[in-house]
Amino acid sequence: MKLFRVGNVKKVFEVDESTLEFQFTNNISVFDKIIPTEIPYKGEVLCRTSAYWFKLLAEHGIRSDFVKLTGKDRMLVKRVNVIPDYSELNSKSTNYLIPLEFICRHYNAGSLNDRVKEGKITVEQLGFPKGHQLKYGEKLPRMFFEATTKLEETDRNLDDAEAKRISGLSEEEYDQVFETIAKIDGLIAERARKAGLIHVDGKKEFAYDEKRQLMIVDTFGTLDEDRWWDAAEYEKG
Repeated sequence: MKLFRVGNVKKVFEVDESTLEFQFTNNISVFDKIIPTEIPYKGEVLCRTSAYWFKLLAEHGIRSDFVKLTGKDRMLVKRVNVIPDYSELNSKSTNYLIPLEFICRHYNAGSLNDRVKEGKITVEQLGFPKGHQLKYGEKLPRMFFEATTKLEETDRNLDDAEAKRISGLSEEEYDQVFETIAKIDGLIAERARKAGLIHVDGKKEFAYDEKRQLMIVDTFGTLDEDRWWDAAEYEKG
């Protein structure tokens, strides 16, 4: 097994031509930069949290690249091709990482709040009536989906047309991704409520396997990819 790639929060090892092993580190990464301080056991928490969600999805018929845990901070995953040249992707492409990050928001927080203030997103787009005075932390009437680039030097927010064009997705396939995210976030919200948490928003990545079947990949539902609030504190306002 040889080292294949080193990322900000995990190392990737090549097991064979169809399998990779992730080793999660204790690194802190902010805006794609590593902070020179580690959090003890962070790698183990990320790994075990991801495995928990992957196993839950499997019980509900949602496919993923997860194979199995191989250690407290390691897991085996299916290998897919990473193709940075958008022109090589089309409706017949298989076994590749969809070059997009998908964000689903349930509350007004983070950059969404900033963009609403700047007039880049309207309250109507979020499902509110015209003239609604949006407050930070307010629950959205419906899920708000977005897509950004994944493989470019700087992530860009995309409209639906460009997202489909650069990823090789049809209208139906693009909709399937968001339908899958809605199912996943429903499962996450249910578990979060039982733990006294609110699942605010999060990002996810997807790929197609060798039969062009959709599967969620990398990690999701962790403290790195998703935003969480304490439900009791939220109720206090």
